[in-house]
Amino acid sequence: MFRRLYDWVLTLSGSRHAIWALAAVSFAESSFFPVPPDVLLLPMALAKPNRALLYAGVCTVSSVLGGLLGYAIGALLYDSIGQWLISAYGYGENLEAFRQAYAQYGEWIILIKGITPIPYKLVTITSGFAGYDLMWFTILSIITRGARFYLLAGLLHRYGNPIRQIVEEHFGLVLGVLAVFVVAGFVGVRYVF
Repeated sequence: MFRRLYDWVLTLSGSRHAIWALAAVSFAESSFFPVPPDVLLLPMALAKPNRALLYAGVCTVSSVLGGLLGYAIGALLYDSIGQWLISAYGYGENLEAFRQAYAQYGEWIILIKGITPIPYKLVTITSGFAGYDLMWFTILSIITRGARFYLLAGLLHRYGNPIRQIVEEHFGLVLGVLAVFVVAGFVGVRYVF
């Protein structure tokens, strides 16, 4: 099933709608959607390594804009939508500890969590809920999301064909490793805060 999805995304990357799909997933992931944009970025950049840096730019801009929506959810709608989203991901009981950590380490939380597989929507919603400075939130989001997406895209741009061969020859293993990183991100948030 995942192999067919991977092949479909490779086909999608040639479509005129590919960048829009990537932008939509990047935007949504930063505020409410559970799927990270890497699931589109990786196959799209492997299919067209010469466009990997463009794809990273789309992910960065869309992710930061989505992060601003997440911030607004936390700042303006926490009691309704924000609390429900945080609880839906199973982090409701840890939110107060996360909020207190913001008072002391806000910039480091945004920088570190924005580049890891920890769900970024938790950072964006909590930043708004904690009242973290919007200008600094935006600047730090640009830095951390840009670093994450451009690092991945840069590697795919430079080593795209050999990486694509490895992915296609060892698809199950690569998928397993990616799943471990995503699960580790969710578990990490649960036990760190």
